Amino acid sequence: MQVTYLESAAVLVETADVDVLCDPWLIDGAYYGSWAHYPDPDFEPEDFNDVDYIYISHVHPDHFHPETLKRMDTDIPVLIHDYRWDYLKDAVEDLGFEAIELSHDERTHLGGDTHINVLAADGCDPELCGNFFGCTWYDTEADQTGSTQVDSMAVIDDGEHTLVNTNDCPYPMAESSCQKIKADYGDIDMLCHQYSAAQFYPQAVTNYDHEEKIAERDRVIQEKHELALNFIDLFEPTYYLPFAGEYVLAGDLAHLNEYTANPPREEAKAFFESHVDTDAHECVFLNSGEHIDVATGERSAPFTPVDKAAKQRYIEEELAPRSFDFDDDPMPTIDEFRAYVPLAYENMEGKRARIGYETDTTVLIPLVDGVCLELSMNGEGFEFVTDVDTDDYDDGWVKMEVEPRLLKRLFEGPHRAYWADAKIGSHIGISKEPDIYERGLYNVLGSFHADGADVQATASHDATAESD
Repeated sequence: MQVTYLESAAVLVETADVDVLCDPWLIDGAYYGSWAHYPDPDFEPEDFNDVDYIYISHVHPDHFHPETLKRMDTDIPVLIHDYRWDYLKDAVEDLGFEAIELSHDERTHLGGDTHINVLAADGCDPELCGNFFGCTWYDTEADQTGSTQVDSMAVIDDGEHTLVNTNDCPYPMAESSCQKIKADYGDIDMLCHQYSAAQFYPQAVTNYDHEEKIAERDRVIQEKHELALNFIDLFEPTYYLPFAGEYVLAGDLAHLNEYTANPPREEAKAFFESHVDTDAHECVFLNSGEHIDVATGERSAPFTPVDKAAKQRYIEEELAPRSFDFDDDPMPTIDEFRAYVPLAYENMEGKRARIGYETDTTVLIPLVDGVCLELSMNGEGFEFVTDVDTDDYDDGWVKMEVEPRLLKRLFEGPHRAYWADAKIGSHIGISKEPDIYERGLYNVLGSFHADGADVQATASHDATAESD
């Protein structure tokens, strides 16, 4: 078995019989243009048209990236978990691929001696997801079977060696699925696991100063590293490859890169090697395009840390000047926003009622022409206001600043833009008082759009966003 690291969560697993390309985000521009790679890949999506299968773990665009897939051969079957909703299946098939849904924890033959087993992070237990995230967003009157669209992990074995790819699966939610894998497979030769944060925090928090962002960045990095140690302790792999969630912000957001919880890979390597028994478990970092032979441990090339000065020059000269997907849209008017808001509020209230959530926190969304939307999250309606003074909101407030052209897309609905993806992409500047993260608030806000179609798909996508 040979494992090639490509970019972020994209790895190529090759056995004597079958080649599986996992989570191919291979070109820049995920999350409406804000996420890019460094270094710039020296391969193209078309270079992988000879693989036998593509495995996509979940719907986030750094795992399911339509622009990458559009350049690949649609004859390649795409393996996905059999989620409760068909959002990912439909999206894959809309691109012309065959989506093969694999049931939770069923070892599936791919060819020769090679098998894959895809497991839901939540073990297909909606209650586990709800308890972990502190919400009951799923429809309590509907069929409770199936994964709640959080994430999936894959086990690939060739009869001699076993690889576990946990990608973005959150620990401890995924602990039960991981324990099942360990019990069933025994020795794990290679573990691929997340170690950094693919999220908006802290770089997009607008009322933190430089020192606060740096402190929170370092705290989140430490937290993610410590969570990753749980996967290593449980699986006891011969080799482990920290990966996924690796990105560089582009365009007008490039100045935020110093605050993202994506540490230099050599620093992460040092952390793991100082916390894990190096005689029993070997940390593997690979440069883009390089591979490891799982049988022998031989690498195609030694790991070389990036040149920090060269990376900064690339950010400033290449990434910062880039535009976003919405930059060519016409600037919306206040009348357009006023027309969207009543329908969006109705959709959001429906979601809020379904999950039984309310808070006295007021959401403030600046629109255009000095007008701000004041949005209640307890059924009291909305208002268009000017001259906002946050001191007037004694019960707490969250201010969400979005470029107006992207905000219009968000109001138009999921066929145009998702609130969750805009947030992960750092397009939403967030400030709040008190400084607490009300998860349910952002969950409900995911349905604040005027398009009433595909409400279930929106719900599942929003829940997926919480997994990172």
